[in-house]
Amino acid sequence: MKSENFNNTVHKPRVLVAPLDWGLGHATRCIPIINKLLQQNCEVIIASEGAVKFLLQQEFPMLSFLNLKGYRVQYSRKKIWMPAKLLLQVPKIILGIYTEHAWLKKMVKLYSIDAVISDNRFGMYHSFVPCIYITHQLKIKTGNRFTEPLVQKTHYWFINKYKECWVPDIMSGISLAGELSHPVVLPEVPVKYIGPLSRFEKNEAEIKYDLAIILSGPEPQRTVFEKKVLKDLKLFFGKTLLVRGLPANTALPEADLQVLEIYNHLPASALNQVILQSKMIVSRCGYSTVMDLIKLKKNAILVPTPGQTEQEYLSGYLYKQHFFLCVHQDLFSLSDVLKRSEHFSFNNAALPQNDHEKVIENFILSLR
Repeated sequence: MKSENFNNTVHKPRVLVAPLDWGLGHATRCIPIINKLLQQNCEVIIASEGAVKFLLQQEFPMLSFLNLKGYRVQYSRKKIWMPAKLLLQVPKIILGIYTEHAWLKKMVKLYSIDAVISDNRFGMYHSFVPCIYITHQLKIKTGNRFTEPLVQKTHYWFINKYKECWVPDIMSGISLAGELSHPVVLPEVPVKYIGPLSRFEKNEAEIKYDLAIILSGPEPQRTVFEKKVLKDLKLFFGKTLLVRGLPANTALPEADLQVLEIYNHLPASALNQVILQSKMIVSRCGYSTVMDLIKLKKNAILVPTPGQTEQEYLSGYLYKQHFFLCVHQDLFSLSDVLKRSEHFSFNNAALPQNDHEKVIENFILSLR
């Protein structure tokens, strides 16, 4: 902890930002929010651990970090066992929520926190400090019509403990998250649609790679997909770049392919550039990745994580809207999907950007 950062004589709003550790997407979409907070002369503290902490420390080495244990959710190797695997982890998640709520009470008092921004962390609410909850999943898809209402009711119970709920999608028109962000019934607290959040910037770049493969998401499915991709690349002879989505790792897998560049992780500016320099992108169907690709107007083939019902819904929705070519992992063949992409009519419609800036400005104004 950088204690010297907490001794400012001139008071600035001190904002704690806490992204969920369920993959890296919650952390990456917090980057534009953190940047705007800094522009608003706020003192930002980040609560995280593991790969999320490592990623954000690379982006914001000047900021202070507090160790906050994540939910550490794990997936199964086979989709059929996913519901049971997640169900067995429910007690651990509930304990995590209770623990982080108690932790927040202590940190607010210890560091005089003025506000909290939680990206999908249920327990980061406080009775006397304004707390914001960020989610694009107002409607949660469980894949089971019996459990869905219970999960929905539980989610809203937590959301309603916050001051506001910010949704990274557009309010009207063809949205990016479909039913997920536009349910029939909204939470009781004010809901503000802040537009897509992306850390990237669109600019002109010369094509350098035929293909960029960007992996992410929880294990073991991240590794399962990586092995599948590396096997398929043996029959692909275009210049390829692979980003593994492992920011804390140092070792690289062995791949005897001269046209393949492999990185465990790239900082935002470098990843921004290689995406722009790539003719086609292959990636997971995580919502943060979707927002990045939409902003950069890049054609992509998206593969939802097996058993992750949110991504499976998104892949079907985005495919129908022709935003991206989407295919399930068990049907994925690199040669086949690349052939299909040549005849796919991609919808590169421009969507509103930077709507979050005004919302954050008004929020910080209310703190002052």
